[in-house]
Amino acid sequence: MADKPNVAIVGITGAVGQEMATCLEERDFPIGKLTPLASARSAGKTIHFRGQDISVAELSLDSFTGIDIALFSAGGDISREFVPVAVNAGAVVIDNSSAFRMDPDVPLVIPEINPQDAETHKGIISNPNCTTIVTLMGLNPLHRQWNARKVIASSYQAVSGSGAAGILELETQIQAIAEGNPVEMKVYPHQIAFNVIPQVDAFLDNGYTREEMKMENESRRILGATDFRASVTCVRVPVYRSHSIAVTAQFESSPDVNKARELIRAAPGVDVCDNPSEGLFPTPLDTTAKDNCLVGRIREDIVLDNALTFWVVGDQVRKGAALNAVQIAELLT
Repeated sequence: MADKPNVAIVGITGAVGQEMATCLEERDFPIGKLTPLASARSAGKTIHFRGQDISVAELSLDSFTGIDIALFSAGGDISREFVPVAVNAGAVVIDNSSAFRMDPDVPLVIPEINPQDAETHKGIISNPNCTTIVTLMGLNPLHRQWNARKVIASSYQAVSGSGAAGILELETQIQAIAEGNPVEMKVYPHQIAFNVIPQVDAFLDNGYTREEMKMENESRRILGATDFRASVTCVRVPVYRSHSIAVTAQFESSPDVNKARELIRAAPGVDVCDNPSEGLFPTPLDTTAKDNCLVGRIREDIVLDNALTFWVVGDQVRKGAALNAVQIAELLT
Protein backbone atom coordinates (compact mmCIF):
# COMPACT_ATOMS: atom_id res chain seq x y z
CA MET A 1 0.00 0.00 0.00
CA ALA A 2 1.32 3.43 -0.98
CA ASP A 3 2.11 5.99 1.72
CA LYS A 4 -0.64 8.15 0.21
CA PRO A 5 -3.11 5.72 -1.36
CA ASN A 6 -5.53 6.77 -4.06
CA VAL A 7 -9.04 6.47 -2.61
CA ALA A 8 -12.41 6.12 -4.31
CA ILE A 9 -15.76 6.61 -2.59
CA VAL A 10 -18.62 4.82 -4.34
CA GLY A 11 -21.93 6.46 -3.45
CA ILE A 12 -20.36 9.80 -2.56
CA THR A 13 -23.62 11.75 -2.85
CA GLY A 14 -25.44 9.64 -0.25
CA ALA A 15 -25.45 10.43 3.46
CA VAL A 16 -22.84 7.78 4.30
CA GLY A 17 -20.68 8.61 1.30
CA GLN A 18 -20.61 12.27 2.29
CA GLU A 19 -19.79 11.28 5.86
CA MET A 20 -16.94 9.10 4.61
CA ALA A 21 -15.39 12.11 2.92
CA THR A 22 -15.87 14.16 6.07
CA CYS A 23 -14.18 11.50 8.20
CA LEU A 24 -11.26 11.21 5.78
CA GLU A 25 -10.74 14.96 5.97
CA GLU A 26 -11.23 15.34 9.71
CA ARG A 27 -8.89 12.46 10.52
CA ASP A 28 -6.24 13.73 8.10
CA PHE A 29 -6.20 10.41 6.23
CA PRO A 30 -3.22 10.34 3.83
CA ILE A 31 -4.62 10.45 0.30
CA GLY A 32 -2.83 10.73 -3.00
CA LYS A 33 -6.01 11.37 -4.97
CA LEU A 34 -9.71 11.18 -4.06
CA THR A 35 -12.08 9.86 -6.73
CA PRO A 36 -15.76 10.45 -5.92
CA LEU A 37 -18.08 8.06 -7.76
CA ALA A 38 -21.86 7.92 -8.08
CA SER A 39 -24.66 7.07 -10.48
CA ALA A 40 -25.13 8.77 -13.84
CA ARG A 41 -27.71 11.19 -12.41
CA SER A 42 -25.16 12.50 -9.90
CA ALA A 43 -22.19 12.61 -12.25
CA GLY A 44 -20.89 16.15 -12.76
CA LYS A 45 -21.82 17.34 -9.29
CA THR A 46 -18.95 18.58 -7.16
CA ILE A 47 -17.85 17.84 -3.61
CA HIS A 48 -15.64 20.07 -1.50
CA PHE A 49 -12.67 18.20 -0.06
CA ARG A 50 -9.57 19.71 1.55
CA GLY A 51 -10.11 23.09 0.00
CA GLN A 52 -10.83 21.80 -3.50
CA ASP A 53 -13.97 21.22 -5.51
CA ILE A 54 -13.80 17.73 -7.03
CA SER A 55 -16.14 16.59 -9.78
CA VAL A 56 -18.16 13.42 -9.22
CA ALA A 57 -17.58 10.77 -11.88
CA GLU A 58 -20.06 8.15 -13.05
CA LEU A 59 -19.39 4.69 -11.66
CA SER A 60 -18.25 2.39 -14.46
CA LEU A 61 -16.20 -0.72 -15.11
CA ASP A 62 -13.18 1.54 -15.71
CA SER A 63 -13.50 3.55 -12.49
CA PHE A 64 -10.90 1.73 -10.41
CA THR A 65 -7.71 1.98 -12.46
CA GLY A 66 -5.01 3.24 -10.10
CA ILE A 67 -7.27 3.07 -7.03
CA ASP A 68 -5.69 1.59 -3.88
CA ILE A 69 -8.68 1.73 -1.50
CA ALA A 70 -12.33 1.81 -2.54
CA LEU A 71 -14.98 2.69 0.03
CA PHE A 72 -18.39 1.42 -1.10
CA SER A 73 -21.69 2.77 0.17
CA ALA A 74 -24.15 2.37 -2.67
CA GLY A 75 -26.23 -0.66 -1.70
CA GLY A 76 -25.89 -4.41 -2.06
CA ASP A 77 -26.70 -4.65 -5.77
CA ILE A 78 -24.02 -2.12 -6.72
CA SER A 79 -21.52 -3.85 -4.41
CA ARG A 80 -22.19 -7.28 -5.90
CA GLU A 81 -21.63 -5.89 -9.40
CA PHE A 82 -18.70 -3.53 -8.89
CA VAL A 83 -16.73 -4.78 -5.85
CA PRO A 84 -15.19 -7.67 -7.87
CA VAL A 85 -14.32 -5.14 -10.59
CA ALA A 86 -12.50 -2.95 -8.08
CA VAL A 87 -10.65 -5.90 -6.56
CA ASN A 88 -9.59 -7.15 -10.00
CA ALA A 89 -8.23 -3.67 -10.70
CA GLY A 90 -6.01 -3.93 -7.61
CA ALA A 91 -8.03 -2.03 -5.03
CA VAL A 92 -8.83 -3.14 -1.51
CA VAL A 93 -12.56 -2.67 -1.02
CA ILE A 94 -14.23 -1.70 2.25
CA ASP A 95 -17.90 -2.40 1.67
CA ASN A 96 -20.71 -0.92 3.73
CA SER A 97 -23.46 -3.13 2.30
CA SER A 98 -24.60 -6.55 3.49
CA ALA A 99 -23.43 -8.22 0.28
CA PHE A 100 -20.31 -9.91 1.68
CA ARG A 101 -20.77 -9.80 5.46
CA MET A 102 -21.39 -13.49 5.91
CA ASP A 103 -18.82 -14.65 3.36
CA PRO A 104 -16.25 -16.64 5.39
CA ASP A 105 -13.48 -15.33 3.14
CA VAL A 106 -14.37 -11.69 3.84
CA PRO A 107 -13.38 -10.21 7.23
CA LEU A 108 -16.16 -8.41 9.11
CA VAL A 109 -14.41 -5.76 11.17
CA ILE A 110 -14.97 -3.25 13.94
CA PRO A 111 -11.47 -1.80 14.46
CA GLU A 112 -11.86 -1.37 18.22
CA ILE A 113 -12.87 -5.03 18.57
CA ASN A 114 -11.24 -7.27 15.96
CA PRO A 115 -8.68 -5.23 13.97
CA GLN A 116 -6.53 -8.32 13.45
CA ASP A 117 -9.18 -9.83 11.18
CA ALA A 118 -8.55 -7.10 8.60
CA GLU A 119 -5.11 -8.58 7.99
CA THR A 120 -6.69 -11.73 6.53
CA HIS A 121 -8.49 -9.93 3.70
CA LYS A 122 -8.37 -11.15 0.11
CA GLY A 123 -9.32 -7.80 -1.37
CA ILE A 124 -12.61 -7.18 0.46
CA ILE A 125 -13.36 -6.12 4.04
CA SER A 126 -16.97 -5.72 5.17
CA ASN A 127 -18.42 -3.07 7.43
CA PRO A 128 -20.94 -4.61 9.86
CA ASN A 129 -24.54 -3.48 10.13
CA CYS A 130 -24.90 -0.15 11.92
CA THR A 131 -27.03 -1.53 14.78
CA THR A 132 -24.57 -4.35 15.32
CA ILE A 133 -21.67 -1.90 15.49
CA VAL A 134 -23.33 0.37 18.05
CA THR A 135 -24.46 -2.56 20.20
CA LEU A 136 -21.08 -4.29 20.20
CA MET A 137 -19.25 -1.09 21.08
CA GLY A 138 -21.07 -1.30 24.41
CA LEU A 139 -21.13 -5.07 24.76
CA ASN A 140 -17.59 -6.02 23.77
CA PRO A 141 -15.77 -4.69 26.87
CA LEU A 142 -18.18 -6.72 29.01
CA HIS A 143 -17.95 -9.77 26.77
CA ARG A 144 -14.16 -9.83 27.06
CA GLN A 145 -14.45 -9.90 30.84
CA TRP A 146 -17.41 -12.25 31.41
CA ASN A 147 -18.17 -13.96 28.05
CA ALA A 148 -21.59 -12.93 26.73
CA ARG A 149 -23.69 -15.95 25.81
CA LYS A 150 -27.15 -14.51 25.11
CA VAL A 151 -28.58 -11.09 24.33
CA ILE A 152 -32.12 -9.79 24.27
CA ALA A 153 -32.27 -6.36 22.68
CA SER A 154 -34.62 -3.77 21.23
CA SER A 155 -33.34 -1.11 18.87
CA TYR A 156 -34.71 2.40 18.37
CA GLN A 157 -33.52 3.28 14.88
CA ALA A 158 -33.44 6.74 13.33
CA VAL A 159 -35.09 7.47 9.99
CA SER A 160 -31.74 8.41 8.43
CA GLY A 161 -31.09 4.67 8.46
CA SER A 162 -33.42 4.67 5.44
CA GLY A 163 -31.40 7.38 3.75
CA ALA A 164 -32.51 10.84 2.71
CA ALA A 165 -35.94 9.47 1.80
CA GLY A 166 -36.58 8.46 5.42
CA ILE A 167 -35.74 11.93 6.69
CA LEU A 168 -37.91 13.55 4.03
CA GLU A 169 -40.85 11.28 4.89
CA LEU A 170 -40.68 12.24 8.57
CA GLU A 171 -40.40 15.96 7.77
CA THR A 172 -43.21 15.83 5.22
CA GLN A 173 -45.56 13.96 7.54
CA ILE A 174 -44.92 16.34 10.45
CA GLN A 175 -45.66 19.30 8.19
CA ALA A 176 -48.82 17.66 6.85
CA ILE A 177 -50.10 16.97 10.37
CA ALA A 178 -49.31 20.53 11.48
CA GLU A 179 -51.27 21.90 8.51
CA GLY A 180 -54.15 19.45 8.89
CA ASN A 181 -53.44 17.70 5.61
CA PRO A 182 -53.54 13.93 4.87
CA VAL A 183 -50.37 11.99 5.64
CA GLU A 184 -48.69 10.16 2.76
CA MET A 185 -46.61 6.99 3.30
CA LYS A 186 -43.97 6.06 0.74
CA VAL A 187 -40.92 4.77 2.60
CA TYR A 188 -42.55 3.12 5.61
CA PRO A 189 -45.66 0.89 5.78
CA HIS A 190 -47.14 3.07 8.53
CA GLN A 191 -46.99 6.73 9.54
CA ILE A 192 -43.63 7.44 11.17
CA ALA A 193 -44.39 10.94 12.47
CA PHE A 194 -45.34 10.73 16.18
CA ASN A 195 -45.31 6.94 15.88
CA VAL A 196 -42.98 3.93 16.14
CA ILE A 197 -42.88 1.04 13.68
CA PRO A 198 -41.68 -2.40 14.86
CA GLN A 199 -40.25 -3.35 11.49
CA VAL A 200 -36.83 -2.64 9.99
CA ASP A 201 -36.15 -4.62 6.80
CA ALA A 202 -38.14 -7.59 5.49
CA PHE A 203 -39.61 -10.37 7.63
CA LEU A 204 -38.18 -13.88 7.50
CA ASP A 205 -39.92 -17.22 7.99
CA ASN A 206 -38.94 -17.30 11.68
CA GLY A 207 -40.86 -14.08 12.39
CA TYR A 208 -37.72 -11.97 12.77
CA THR A 209 -36.59 -9.41 10.21
CA ARG A 210 -33.31 -9.53 8.32
CA GLU A 211 -32.11 -6.56 10.35
CA GLU A 212 -32.83 -8.41 13.59
CA MET A 213 -30.97 -11.54 12.55
CA LYS A 214 -27.90 -9.52 11.57
CA MET A 215 -27.20 -8.89 15.26
CA GLU A 216 -26.80 -12.59 15.98
CA ASN A 217 -25.07 -13.64 12.78
CA GLU A 218 -22.64 -10.73 12.55
CA SER A 219 -21.85 -10.64 16.28
CA ARG A 220 -20.76 -14.28 16.17
CA ARG A 221 -18.17 -13.46 13.53
CA ILE A 222 -16.93 -10.22 15.09
CA LEU A 223 -16.70 -11.54 18.65
CA GLY A 224 -15.44 -14.96 17.59
CA ALA A 225 -18.25 -16.52 19.66
CA THR A 226 -19.91 -19.30 17.72
CA ASP A 227 -22.44 -20.03 20.48
CA PHE A 228 -23.58 -16.40 20.85
CA ARG A 229 -27.38 -16.00 20.65
CA ALA A 230 -29.43 -12.83 20.19
CA SER A 231 -33.16 -12.17 20.15
CA VAL A 232 -33.70 -8.68 18.77
CA THR A 233 -36.65 -6.44 17.96
CA CYS A 234 -35.77 -3.56 15.66
CA VAL A 235 -38.01 -0.49 15.78
CA ARG A 236 -38.04 2.61 13.57
CA VAL A 237 -38.59 5.79 15.58
CA PRO A 238 -39.19 9.44 14.56
CA VAL A 239 -35.60 10.53 15.26
CA TYR A 240 -33.40 12.01 12.55
CA ARG A 241 -30.06 10.46 13.43
CA SER A 242 -28.37 8.05 15.89
CA HIS A 243 -29.60 4.61 16.87
CA SER A 244 -30.31 3.53 20.45
CA ILE A 245 -30.38 -0.06 21.70
CA ALA A 246 -31.69 -1.45 24.98
CA VAL A 247 -29.59 -4.53 25.71
CA THR A 248 -29.90 -7.33 28.25
CA ALA A 249 -26.81 -9.54 28.12
CA GLN A 250 -26.39 -12.82 29.99
CA PHE A 251 -22.81 -13.85 30.72
CA GLU A 252 -21.00 -17.07 31.50
CA SER A 253 -19.83 -15.65 34.84
CA SER A 254 -21.33 -13.16 37.26
CA PRO A 255 -20.86 -9.50 36.19
CA ASP A 256 -20.52 -6.44 38.41
CA VAL A 257 -22.06 -3.05 37.61
CA ASN A 258 -19.18 -0.92 38.88
CA LYS A 259 -16.64 -3.10 37.10
CA ALA A 260 -18.76 -2.84 33.94
CA ARG A 261 -18.53 0.95 34.04
CA GLU A 262 -14.76 0.74 34.49
CA LEU A 263 -14.40 -1.63 31.55
CA ILE A 264 -16.46 0.57 29.24
CA ARG A 265 -14.60 3.73 30.31
CA ALA A 266 -11.31 2.03 29.48
CA ALA A 267 -12.46 0.81 26.06
CA PRO A 268 -11.71 2.81 22.90
CA GLY A 269 -14.55 4.47 21.02
CA VAL A 270 -17.13 4.29 23.79
CA ASP A 271 -17.87 6.41 26.87
CA VAL A 272 -20.01 6.02 29.99
CA CYS A 273 -22.88 8.44 30.56
CA ASP A 274 -24.59 6.91 33.56
CA ASN A 275 -25.98 8.86 36.49
CA PRO A 276 -29.77 8.51 36.28
CA SER A 277 -30.38 10.29 39.58
CA GLU A 278 -29.09 13.46 37.90
CA GLY A 279 -30.75 12.75 34.57
CA LEU A 280 -27.52 11.59 32.94
CA PHE A 281 -28.00 8.90 30.33
CA PRO A 282 -27.38 8.86 26.55
CA THR A 283 -29.87 10.18 24.02
CA PRO A 284 -29.58 10.25 20.23
CA LEU A 285 -28.79 13.97 20.21
CA ASP A 286 -25.81 13.33 22.49
CA THR A 287 -24.08 11.20 19.85
CA THR A 288 -25.17 12.84 16.60
CA ALA A 289 -22.09 13.72 14.50
CA LYS A 290 -19.87 12.31 17.27
CA ASP A 291 -17.31 9.52 16.93
CA ASN A 292 -17.89 7.72 20.22
CA CYS A 293 -20.86 5.66 21.35
CA LEU A 294 -22.34 6.26 24.80
CA VAL A 295 -23.52 3.71 27.37
CA GLY A 296 -25.79 4.34 30.34
CA ARG A 297 -28.55 2.82 32.48
CA ILE A 298 -26.13 0.01 33.43
CA ARG A 299 -27.77 -2.25 36.01
CA GLU A 300 -28.09 -5.83 37.17
CA ASP A 301 -30.92 -7.57 35.40
CA ILE A 302 -33.62 -8.68 37.84
CA VAL A 303 -34.96 -11.53 35.70
CA LEU A 304 -31.95 -13.38 34.31
CA ASP A 305 -29.00 -14.73 36.29
CA ASN A 306 -25.51 -13.41 35.49
CA ALA A 307 -26.97 -10.59 33.38
CA LEU A 308 -26.63 -6.85 32.93
CA THR A 309 -29.03 -4.48 31.23
CA PHE A 310 -27.79 -1.29 29.58
CA TRP A 311 -28.63 1.38 27.02
CA VAL A 312 -26.18 2.19 24.21
CA VAL A 313 -26.45 4.99 21.66
CA GLY A 314 -24.35 5.83 18.61
CA ASP A 315 -24.49 7.81 15.39
CA GLN A 316 -25.33 5.13 12.85
CA VAL A 317 -24.24 7.27 9.90
CA ARG A 318 -20.88 8.00 11.48
CA LYS A 319 -19.59 5.20 13.73
CA GLY A 320 -22.23 2.81 12.42
CA ALA A 321 -21.02 3.24 8.84
CA ALA A 322 -18.67 5.95 7.56
CA LEU A 323 -16.23 6.27 10.46
CA ASN A 324 -15.95 2.51 10.88
CA ALA A 325 -15.04 2.18 7.19
CA VAL A 326 -12.41 4.92 7.43
CA GLN A 327 -10.96 3.31 10.56
CA ILE A 328 -10.64 0.05 8.63
CA ALA A 329 -8.84 1.96 5.86
CA GLU A 330 -6.46 3.31 8.51
CA LEU A 331 -5.59 -0.27 9.42
CA LEU A 332 -4.40 -0.77 5.84
CA THR A 333 -2.02 2.20 5.74
